[in-house]
Amino acid sequence: MGEHTRRAVVVGQGYVGLPVAVRAVLAGYDVVGFEVNTAKAAALNAGRSHVEDITNDQLGEALATGRYRATSNSDDIAGFDVAVISVPTPMGEGIPDLSYIESAAATLAPHVRVGSTVILESTTYPGTTEELVAPIIESGSGLRAGPDFHLGYSPERIDPGNATWRLENTPKVVSGVDPASLEAVQGFFDDIIDTTVAVSGTREAELTKLLENTFRHVNIALVNELAMFARDLGINIWESIDAASTKPFGYMRFTPGPGVGGHCLPIDPSYLSWQVERSLGQTFRFVELANDVNQHMPDYVVRRTQALLNDHAKAVNGSTVLVYGLAYKANTSDARETPSRPIIEQLVALGATVLLTDPHVSQIQFPTDVTRVEGSRADLQQADVALYLVDHGDYDRDAITSSRVPVLDCRHALSGPSVQQL
Repeated sequence: MGEHTRRAVVVGQGYVGLPVAVRAVLAGYDVVGFEVNTAKAAALNAGRSHVEDITNDQLGEALATGRYRATSNSDDIAGFDVAVISVPTPMGEGIPDLSYIESAAATLAPHVRVGSTVILESTTYPGTTEELVAPIIESGSGLRAGPDFHLGYSPERIDPGNATWRLENTPKVVSGVDPASLEAVQGFFDDIIDTTVAVSGTREAELTKLLENTFRHVNIALVNELAMFARDLGINIWESIDAASTKPFGYMRFTPGPGVGGHCLPIDPSYLSWQVERSLGQTFRFVELANDVNQHMPDYVVRRTQALLNDHAKAVNGSTVLVYGLAYKANTSDARETPSRPIIEQLVALGATVLLTDPHVSQIQFPTDVTRVEGSRADLQQADVALYLVDHGDYDRDAITSSRVPVLDCRHALSGPSVQQL
């Protein structure tokens, strides 16, 4: 660690930044978690984690060392050796919103010193580190990226709720604007991650993240479209997927669902598509096609719901629909870009009364035009149809399948005479 305890700043204390901060504390760093949301910062300092991957006990242990604290005061980040930018990068009307990255870089810039290391983790288009972050920090610090301070990019690979592949045992791609920067970036992550993978430049690292998520996005779109066609053809797509999955080479299992959610899949491939069109004047056809298929899966789920109600001589208008799951992913509270939301919005617009159950997602994230319920047998008895959108482990599957309420299972998790598969 050198002659003094190395000081790290992690800008953004969400699904990506908080795990990095806690791991850095375990590695012996003195860590400041910079979080613009003052309520979140206060909760973290009180030992309350809002991220499933970091339990309250783990956060408490980090706080107990005296080497972690969250803050919304930019003065508290002064004197850092390493700063990691882990802030959101949403899309706004098809255009990347880099305002959070710009704000983070501007906040760090006055505190960058000769020998400091700044690492961007936020998912973005190739070129962001050198074309956007570097000039902001150089302007605010009077120093040059490379000769004076180290600058690099290391894409996050956080998979919320994944108990097998966590931050520390998932290989981490690292890069720098020059060899010394790469060495500094890799050195930091070698302290907190089991395995690092160096690439030659920041653009290669930025593209790596987009490649990973575009690969998933395209393959999920493939099975989603196949699922729709297979049903119309009278074929059990799930049986075909199970059979194909027995092949030990040349195949990777992907499964249909009600749409894609989280930050990665709906957003990241569009960053790449946007830059290809902006820089080359060409359309990234695979991404555009995958977007078209995946973005319309909620529409398909609503049509299937209408058909299921119609089979029982009912219309959507006036019916009660019990929806299982608002999070985009099972056993997490992450509701970013969740396909459940457009499904619910369409059902409400068609005149349905929507009951929603999700034990992981806070009330504040629930749509205002739904009624939150526990998902009990009594709740089921109120419903004309149930939509199983998220396979949370908390749900009583037996209660769902043993009721006579027709169910559209979008996760292939249920079976029974009243259950239809997506």
